[in-house]
This record gives sequence, C-alpha cells and structure tokens, in this order.
Amino acid sequence: MEEKTFTATLDNGLRLVHIKNDALVGWCGLAVNAGSRDDAPGLQGLAHYVEHTIFKGTTHRRAWHILNRMETVGGELNAYTTKEGTMLYSTFPSRHLERAVELLADLVTCSTFPADELERERDVVLEEVDSYRDTPIEAIYDDFEDMVFAGNPMGHNILGCDESIARIESDDCLHYIKTQYVPANMAFFSVGPAQPDKVFALAQKHLGAMHHQLDRAPRQQPPVLAREHREVDIDSHQSHTLVGARVPSLYDEGRYALALLNNMLGGPGMNSLLNVQLRERRGLVYTVESSVASFTDCGLVEIYFGCEYKSVKRSLDIIFNTIDALAQDPLAERRLEACKRQYCGQLVVASSNIEFTAMNAGKSLLFWGEAGGIERTIERIKGVTAAQLQQAAQLLTRERCSILTFK
Repeated sequence: MEEKTFTATLDNGLRLVHIKNDALVGWCGLAVNAGSRDDAPGLQGLAHYVEHTIFKGTTHRRAWHILNRMETVGGELNAYTTKEGTMLYSTFPSRHLERAVELLADLVTCSTFPADELERERDVVLEEVDSYRDTPIEAIYDDFEDMVFAGNPMGHNILGCDESIARIESDDCLHYIKTQYVPANMAFFSVGPAQPDKVFALAQKHLGAMHHQLDRAPRQQPPVLAREHREVDIDSHQSHTLVGARVPSLYDEGRYALALLNNMLGGPGMNSLLNVQLRERRGLVYTVESSVASFTDCGLVEIYFGCEYKSVKRSLDIIFNTIDALAQDPLAERRLEACKRQYCGQLVVASSNIEFTAMNAGKSLLFWGEAGGIERTIERIKGVTAAQLQQAAQLLTRERCSILTFK
C-alpha cells in the first residue's frame, strides 16, 4: 500500500501529521506528552484516571452519547496511558473522519468529569488495580520499576493505589487536562485516504481554538541507584524474575544499538538468544522476553522469565553469561548482519499494521518533532556497528543489573 506523509503546525502550536493511503479504514488521534510521572503529588494514578473518565461527559455530550458516537458507524474510540504519555484515538470507516476529529476535540477541550460518573468509574479502576495485583507477570514490572526508580515519580504504578485513587476528584481531573492537554504538549495524527489539506483544515476547525499553555513543574530525572537483588514470597508455584538496568534516554544515539541488542536477546523471534539458551536447549523456563522502555531523560532494559524457583539461579547465570559474551568480544560481521536482517524484517512486518503506523507517527512527531517513518529506523539499525552493539551489551552486565523475583 502506497503511503505519503504530510506535516503541518497550527497557529496555536499543535503539530499535525497525516499519512495518506488508499485504505477504507481511517485512524486519527492525539498523542499527549503527559503520563503517570506527571501525576500531582499524592494523586498517583491521576493521568490514568483522566484517560478513563475523559469519556464520561462534556459540555455537549453525556457519557452515553460519547460511547455511541463512533460505535454507531462501526468505529471505535480508545485511549491508554504510559509513564510519559497518553494516547487518545479513534478508528473508523474513512468517510467518518470529521466525526472522529470533532469528538476528540470535544473530549480534550470540553470534558466536565461529572462527579457521579467519576464515582462509578472509580470502582472500575480499582478493579483494574486488583487484577494487576493478581497477575504476577504484570505486577512484577510495577514493583521492579518502583525499586529502580525509588523516590521519583517515574517509579510509581501507572494505575495508582487504592488510597490515591480514592482522593481524586473532578477538580483534579479538570486542572490536569487544562494544564497538560495543551497544544504545545500534544500532536495530532491521522492515517487514511483523505487529502492532507482536508485533514489539516478539520484540525484547524476543531482544535485551532485551543490556547492554554503548558503549566507543570519540570520533570526530575531519576537518579541512578545502587543495584538491588530482592526476593518476594507470593506463595506461587511458578517464580517470576525480572532483571534490568538503567540505560540512556530515547534521545541517545546509542538507542538503535540497544534496540538491536534487545531484539537479539529476547525479542519476539523463537530464535532469540535467551529463548534458545533457556527454553529450547535446557527447558528451564516457560517464557523469556526482553524489552526496552525509553523515556525523555532515561531508559530501562528489562528481561523477564518465568520458571520453577529452583531454576532461577541457573537461569540468571545463563542470562549474564550470554550478555557477557556480547560485552567482551565484538560480534562477527556475518552474524551481526543476520541479526540486523531479522530485526529490520520484523519492523517491516509490524509497519503493515495501520495502528502501529498511526501511533508511531504521533509519538515521533510529539517527541522528535518529525514524523520519522520505518525507513529511517531501518537505515539506522543497518548502520549499527559491532563496537556499538558491544557497548550496548556492556550496559547490561551483572554488576549493573538489579533483580527482582516473585516466588
């Protein structure tokens, strides 16, 4: 499918990106540079709570009308929150683009957060918190990040806790959206067959009147803490272990080598190094995976595996031996090229997903100021050298990693 990317900026500072294709389905949304690390003190979970309750009423619509606005034409409306961002978006038959743009604008400019709706949604969010607590494979990520980012807003749970969620009121949500959901702190993204002039005109019509300025305290970079090794007894048959280390931010040039290394270690391929070593050859773990969380001022690599508790130490030794081998000697050129080829191919496959394309365009414009396509990422991955990959591996050696085990 042929695609072409267009960008623009409204007079109020809102950045726009449209990827034109010939699909029958359209996507549009707003990427907001505000997440759980921006929660007000004592109101942990506020960003996530706003994401939930922004659908509960505006000065023009009740919750029921918001719920049905896109659904009745076969579309969807959704949102999610991360530590540094919130995504609010819709997918729809492409002829309903203006319906989606107008609705998104209504939500971010006219939400009222009715007290009765907030009370009902509070129970939903508390149930979500409980469900994470009951799922060790999810909860261990929250506890690990709270450990390595201790004392900094980056560490607390995106969902918040029972006590903080109970304190959130309508005024808190209204203040948050007024100070965070502002043009300079957002990017509008669109994918579909519409002409770019039409898309940008719709953005101007429905979002051009926004004028609030960003009003929040500067983010505090989390300090690098001494590594820790903790075990928590949760009375589980299977143990869950997370290994991780602090790495540079999403603006660091080494991020491409780190992304390649992460894919080699525990990416989605069954031939990833750790899956082969731990599962295929030795049968020690049920699953093993690696991920990179990149933020504006820091980053984190996390390696998760689940196994019987008696196999944890041996699995950890194999993980660190695998990383040490990459850290001590540069990878042979032929093997490096094979790893690049696999990762670049996976990126191409992922780019066929319209949701991936839309979200990636919005986040790229928001954080880098440009709508970088998959082609640029692939080019940078192909340029990674053996020395750069070795340097990335040296960030993950045993003496740099913290470890958390649920048993």
